[in-house]
Amino acid sequence: MEEVKQVSGKLGADAGGEMEARLLHHCQVKLGLDESLTSQVMILFNQTKHVALASMSTFGSKSTEEIEIYWCAFILYCASKLSKGSSKEERESQTGITLCQILRAFKLNIIDFFKEVPQFCIKAGCSLTGLYGSSWEKRLELNEMQANVVHLSLLSRYYRRAYQELFITKETSCTKNESVPGPDRYWFGWLLFLALRVHAFGRHKDLVTSTNGLVSVLAVLIIHMPPHLRNFSFRDTSLFAKRSEKGVNLISSLCNKYHTSEDELTDALEKTNKLITDLLKKNPCPISNFPEELLNFINPEGLRYFEDLLEEKSLSESIKLLENEYVDAINSKGEIDERVFVNEENSLLGSGSLSGGAVHLSGSKRLHDTQGPSIPKSITSPISPSRGPITSCHLSTPVSTTLTTARWLRTTVSPLSPFPSQTLLKFFSLSSNDQNALASEIPHRAKIILGAIFTTTSQIDSIWAEQRKTETLKLYYRVLESMCSHESNIQNSQKGKTVNLSPLLSNERFHRCMLACSAELVLATHKTVNMLFPLVLEKTGITGFDLSKIIEGFVRHEETLPRELKRHLNSLEEKLLESLAWEKGSNLYNSLIVARPVLQEEIQRLGLLADPMPSLDSIAANQNLTHGGLPPLPFPKLENLTDQNVRSPKRPRVELRLADQSSFRSPVKEQLNMAFSPLKSKLLHLQSSFASPTRITPAGGGQTGADTGIEMFFNKVTKLAAIRIKAMCERMGLQQDVTERVYSLLQLILSQQTYLFFNRHIDQIILCSIYAVCKISQMSLTFKEIILNYRKQPQCKTQVFRSVFVHWPSRSQKGKTGEDYVDIITFYNEVFIPAVKPLLVDLGPTQKNKKSDGGKSTADGKFPGSPRVSKFPNLPDMSPKKVSAAHNVYVSPLRSSKMDSLLSPSSKSYYACVGESTHAYQSPSKDLTAINNRLNCGRKVNEKLNFDMVSDSVVAGSFGSQNGLIKVKCEQTDS
Repeated sequence: MEEVKQVSGKLGADAGGEMEARLLHHCQVKLGLDESLTSQVMILFNQTKHVALASMSTFGSKSTEEIEIYWCAFILYCASKLSKGSSKEERESQTGITLCQILRAFKLNIIDFFKEVPQFCIKAGCSLTGLYGSSWEKRLELNEMQANVVHLSLLSRYYRRAYQELFITKETSCTKNESVPGPDRYWFGWLLFLALRVHAFGRHKDLVTSTNGLVSVLAVLIIHMPPHLRNFSFRDTSLFAKRSEKGVNLISSLCNKYHTSEDELTDALEKTNKLITDLLKKNPCPISNFPEELLNFINPEGLRYFEDLLEEKSLSESIKLLENEYVDAINSKGEIDERVFVNEENSLLGSGSLSGGAVHLSGSKRLHDTQGPSIPKSITSPISPSRGPITSCHLSTPVSTTLTTARWLRTTVSPLSPFPSQTLLKFFSLSSNDQNALASEIPHRAKIILGAIFTTTSQIDSIWAEQRKTETLKLYYRVLESMCSHESNIQNSQKGKTVNLSPLLSNERFHRCMLACSAELVLATHKTVNMLFPLVLEKTGITGFDLSKIIEGFVRHEETLPRELKRHLNSLEEKLLESLAWEKGSNLYNSLIVARPVLQEEIQRLGLLADPMPSLDSIAANQNLTHGGLPPLPFPKLENLTDQNVRSPKRPRVELRLADQSSFRSPVKEQLNMAFSPLKSKLLHLQSSFASPTRITPAGGGQTGADTGIEMFFNKVTKLAAIRIKAMCERMGLQQDVTERVYSLLQLILSQQTYLFFNRHIDQIILCSIYAVCKISQMSLTFKEIILNYRKQPQCKTQVFRSVFVHWPSRSQKGKTGEDYVDIITFYNEVFIPAVKPLLVDLGPTQKNKKSDGGKSTADGKFPGSPRVSKFPNLPDMSPKKVSAAHNVYVSPLRSSKMDSLLSPSSKSYYACVGESTHAYQSPSKDLTAINNRLNCGRKVNEKLNFDMVSDSVVAGSFGSQNGLIKVKCEQTDS
């Protein structure tokens, strides 16, 4: 077949001038920017114009007009955000413009903008670095803004449901403002919450703190709402469960209902009351002036009442004051206008997912559009038939799940001591000649590392930082003690060996990984916007490859870890295995040059080696901490490697949607028989995984620390790839033998052509492998079809197939040299196929196989009636797992807790288990024959179950959720 040439996306020279004129019109006419900011926009546009024109063909099915709009919006936002001065006076003197104003001018929405932004960051990265320095990405705060969008969407829904349950929404608007989304008091509550975020929570915007603030606003509304607009009674014990002789304890009752902390809610309510006093100029009344209907039911202690706060005569003025204050605040920062989340601006907010499918965002509707004249105390699910009322307290939402996780931190970790326990101190003394060395060194290290992670800045409050620091320290000591106990038990079980944990407890990298993992769990519990992963890696001086060694062990040694945090660690491990550990500057490459010396030349050519891990002294100096030097480490430090300052563009750090699993399942949980180096049947414990790369591991066998670390890491990568290959092939309806050959090809690439993974995403290798195997199998499958199916995968990111890293050699046929980012078709044709062509020839179907496929005999000589055994590895049970590509049939394994009760000695004989005969006195061979006949039978059952009524999206929502080597046709991939 003749190769189809790639369609050029380059436009003529006139196109650049037309784009420039249209952008200038938007700046001057539609947005009214001043001359200084307009000049900055045009400078950035001219610097990146050639990149924009050359990249038009890499954005899939989007038209050139659409790409131009997104590009200009991105340029305008970057210029307005990055051109501001560093001082507060400089920022306030410049004309402010928010992202929402930019999106309105270009008629874009928030969701689509954030979906496309990663592509522009990669394309324009070099130009932005030249104009604004290497810190431009951090200053843009795009990841933080994206996380904030997800949080605000969740909080707005949370607020809407609570308001509908507590108050009547059909009321006359006194403001006469068409843009007000429903009742004035509903709008007032949201504006008060936004003011609270700006003035009280602006330095630590995490989901837990914001939810406490939102519940405090609900408390203010409950106290001040006119009686005729209440949809509750203070006698309702399900809502107001906490009572005393003095009446309802409102704060305790709200904490009981919304799972918040009583201390934190009390603090948030005090800040809310202070805000009302300062901004709205209203003074609280003494208890004697409380309305009689409140004093008869509520205990007024700790509460404040503001006269006429929600009365119509003052409500309009209060709303105007709050709106003006908020507009002034966001104009100086250029952030998203958070009022849109409860406003009727569907076109601006958009719809879709910004968190890998975990959170679906959609525009808000007016409150009274979805409700009748009166809101009942119970609500029904909009996606299921009415089956009677469902109380809101039974609904699990992302916000309620976050609060439940925070309660674990509050009740399990917070009561612990912030110092090592006596048991842990005993392990320290047994592992060091100097009994006090480790006891003083480990806390000292923890203080420096945690000080670096939780540094007080303009965005992080000192009190909040100290609280998170203490929680992290307690969790760190708790898990460290559990790990030491486990390692001690392992060594005690080996005859003739004494307990020696010195190699582990004296390992600097191990402790930093432990501290980073503990800090990440605390930050994930609070859903902190300003400290997203992989910030902990940068602050602690470790890399993703280092952290991947500790995650599974951390989970196994903290049995009380909530499911949500297990999911988070599972998600982090996937990110590390798929891309972060393969990025430039990863410690993976320092181990590879020891374990696989043949790769050293390629690693050094690409400049992938990691810098030496920064010392504690340098970390402390960066944080302006005064401390004494620590004793030298008992293991040799890594040699000073070549300094590499260039880092690969960061991918968006958003949470992946995970299957609802009853326990954490790591990709390395089951060992694989890998083609290149089978994993030895021996114990690989923590001391082996963290041993120095060139030293023989404590587990024995002659392996070095690098050998052990690479072997374990490659097993995890292969397991993750197997899961994704199987999911993709099942989605596309490919046969089992094709799936197995794709898996075999990826194994061969990992072992023989490992460099193809360098600085790339493993999904890029998987997609290319699928297409290559389908080609040699003579299947009519296009790359576009593969991309369309990949877009339906939960881990899909468009930059995976739009921007693939290549490093053109100096003798490149096309005249290109150095680093570049190309689409996946170009990567397949120019890089992938030349590298894997010999491997594909070995995998191609032979004439002998073709003949055997047409016969009735089996290849392995098994029993003729037996189903063919798959060579594909055993994968972790996903719950629920789709077992049919043609029908929506899902199977969940029986939980171990239910299995134990089901198969108790007293009731075990009542049940037939798999493998047991279902007919008395029947030969097992007859049972097997009957089973095989059913499996191999082609006829259909007369009455089949119809599963088509259950869609994949509903099931996903419940989780939460040989010779024919032909180059790719360069068709347009879908955007």
